[in-house]
Amino acid sequence: MSLLAETYRHRAADLLARAWSTNAPVIARVAPLLGASIADGGVVHTFGSGHSEVIAREIIGRAGGLVCVTGIIDPTGGFVENLPGYGERLVARYDRQYQLRAGEVVIVISNSGKNASPIDVALYAQAKGLTVVALTCMAMTRAATAQHPSGRKLYEVADHVLDNGGVDGDAIVEVADGVSAGPTSTLIGCSVLNWLMLATIDWLKAHGHPLPLLRSQNAPGAIEHNREVGARYRARLSRPLA
Repeated sequence: MSLLAETYRHRAADLLARAWSTNAPVIARVAPLLGASIADGGVVHTFGSGHSEVIAREIIGRAGGLVCVTGIIDPTGGFVENLPGYGERLVARYDRQYQLRAGEVVIVISNSGKNASPIDVALYAQAKGLTVVALTCMAMTRAATAQHPSGRKLYEVADHVLDNGGVDGDAIVEVADGVSAGPTSTLIGCSVLNWLMLATIDWLKAHGHPLPLLRSQNAPGAIEHNREVGARYRARLSRPLA
């Protein structure tokens, strides 16, 4: 096996274990908020700009995941994430089409936590009465300069903060002098969100609420099942079910 790959495996495993310990108390606080909102008929909103959109999509429409998770999708892929006011217009358009409702939760993902669009989304959602959960890299955001007109970073805006525990620059394996590879934000960020979703499912189960979980559409009868559990949310999901 490649020495670089082995180095990445060990360091990433250490970071993942640390992320579990760091985020467990936050997940314990946030899961009941998500559970109560879902039990009341609410949906969970996600947003990630640039590559962080990959993490946001991890819990949308997934086999074994909650059907009531939907995403604010940036059609530019983060290309204009620091254009003044762009994020606010993006989330306002989403709100008109899918509705952001007071009492719901929005999860905003930004590794650097410095760019404008994620902060626009967080501020807009808070003004609508939603709880904002940030997923960021605290080591990186502390070293970064805020790009939002307010001068604030995502963790300073959010109600709750999840830390992916990564390093400044994301990559953890030095491959040449001053050059690193092997990013961890996606690996750990997706894990943290799945931990949060499972804790939410645990809360729903413990309080006697139905579990609106999707099945793999490759399994017999799964498409019909998914349509059935998703029927009440159909008008609010930005990604349609099969």
